[in-house]
Amino acid sequence: MNRNLIRALLYAWERPEFRAGLQHLIDLDQVTALLAALSTEDRDHEQERRALDLLRSALDSPEIRRAVLLLVESDDIRLQLAAAVAEGLPDRPALAIAIASALNDPRVRAQLHDALETPQVRDLLLCAAEDGARDRRWSLARQLLVLLARHRTARRLAWSLHRHGLLRALRE
Repeated sequence: MNRNLIRALLYAWERPEFRAGLQHLIDLDQVTALLAALSTEDRDHEQERRALDLLRSALDSPEIRRAVLLLVESDDIRLQLAAAVAEGLPDRPALAIAIASALNDPRVRAQLHDALETPQVRDLLLCAAEDGARDRRWSLARQLLVLLARHRTARRLAWSLHRHGLLRALRE
């Protein structure tokens, strides 16, 4: 979890329409406290595990998925997220540019929506995120291969990300 990305998410929490969409579903004060803790330099693995658990439970709810997708559909928040990513990747400008390009493509956002609506894809993405957070590269690679082999929505999203140069930038 990038500290700058967390700050962009904190910006989203301050938006009344975003909070209203989530208010009856989760404890926003708990989420805000967790995001604030993750934005510090000296966070621990327990905080990252809590963030992944929160993300997993949140993505199981259709209302929360729609609210999360508002983050990339809203122009001002999407620009904040892209800026946060670029700030967090000063030594990898090509990757930051590719991420911003993908975020600005409405087809990629639609494919992201389709992927998040598929429970098996959500589960595999979260497993891959956990493996990445724990630096288990072989398990991460296996999860991603399974994801691409079994799910057309994931393949479409991967192809779109490839078109924006994101996969190439990740390898560099």
